[in-house]
Amino acid sequence: MTILAAASANFTRDLDQNYALIESLVAQARSAGVDFLALPEAAIGGYLSSLGNHGDTVKTTSRSLPPAITVDGPELARVRGIARDMVVAIGFCELAEDGVTRYNSAALLDGDQIYGSYRKVHQPLGEGMSYSAGESYSAFDTPAGRIGLQICYDKAFPEAARAMALDGAEIIASLSAWPAARTATAADLQQDRWTYRFNLFDMARALDNQVFWVASNQSGTFGSLNYVGNAKVVDPGGNVLATTLLGSGMAIAEVDVAGTFEAMRGGMFHLRDRRPDVYGALMADGAAIGGGLTHA
Repeated sequence: MTILAAASANFTRDLDQNYALIESLVAQARSAGVDFLALPEAAIGGYLSSLGNHGDTVKTTSRSLPPAITVDGPELARVRGIARDMVVAIGFCELAEDGVTRYNSAALLDGDQIYGSYRKVHQPLGEGMSYSAGESYSAFDTPAGRIGLQICYDKAFPEAARAMALDGAEIIASLSAWPAARTATAADLQQDRWTYRFNLFDMARALDNQVFWVASNQSGTFGSLNYVGNAKVVDPGGNVLATTLLGSGMAIAEVDVAGTFEAMRGGMFHLRDRRPDVYGALMADGAAIGGGLTHA
């Protein structure tokens, strides 16, 4: 059996606050016997303070953007020391090798090593003003299973999760800083349309690919953003096994990965039953947006 957990928590620009919160969440997870814990997007240094036309830009880097760190730097080394024997996924602002380019990134690690890292591919509402986009998806072998990483808006794209499922991912960790709608926000954020989409994407992507889905998210507020929480663990049938709903907390579920896969994939196995020969036009450079597909 494997115990999976997803955190809903509020991370800021204050690194001392970040590390204290990470320590608290890992301690809570350890007391529950958790094997894999997904912390939110931007858990080191916080996310952008706003999105859209009024979003952060590189011109305000020193004031508004989170601190940029390297994968092999002391910040993730400190998280590894906290994680010890637990596999943890964590989001951060990555400084590239050129010392200038920034990525919205996530790393998969424990006390022994960093198993892999990921740079966010899909960027919403002006995020590209602050970060460069990543270019690939991968799954990584860890003591908790083969895990794929994606970040926030990626979950709106079926291709992202499918790429990792085809790479053998048993578990996909979706780390988010997902806010409520910017306009016509619901008085009860649990009923907000962006909360609905967040939850629907999580269930659909798990079912699409018949994988375990571990979705973390920021909670509370930061800048102009009001986060919707709803961290959760979803099984390969799209069933939510545990959720935090709006508040801060941790969704924890004990699962039988091999047994569930055998049961779920023993009949209708979505990855096996694909028809790539029919889908070719979807990948063509000339595929039209909004007007059907062009044909060679």
